Amino acid sequence: MFSLTAEYALRATVCLAQSHGSSQTTQDIAAATQAPVGYLPKVMQHLGKAGLVLAWRGKHGGFRLARDPAKITVLDVLNAVDPLRRIKTCPLGISSHSCNLCPLHQKMDAAMAVVEEGFGQVSLAELLTGTQMPLCETAQEGLNGAVQ
Repeated sequence: MFSLTAEYALRATVCLAQSHGSSQTTQDIAAATQAPVGYLPKVMQHLGKAGLVLAWRGKHGGFRLARDPAKITVLDVLNAVDPLRRIKTCPLGISSHSCNLCPLHQKMDAAMAVVEEGFGQVSLAELLTGTQMPLCETAQEGLNGAVQ
């Protein structure tokens, strides 16, 4: 349902939320999130253009969230890199449907509206409040969380 770019962006912003305002390099984020270090700069650039992250160059450079994690929603992150696509006109180009969607496309759009609303209500801070780590365990970790 979501692109890998969206997955990497969500993982990166959660990683930054976990860092409590300290700067994280691309390498730090890639290691923590299992995102490809070569692709991550593109993701971070999109997040920066959307005003979600700040970047610093130099010896102590890296990335930080631009706002409090409680003020950034999952929807904000998704929209920065790969916006949810609502159905406004017939995806098949059927001219008789024009702006009057058929029942199938009405239901599909209604489902996307629910997803959009749900993600708009979940902040990055909320993802940090569970008893488990907010990111999936890495391939090197076993069920007990120890690195093997």
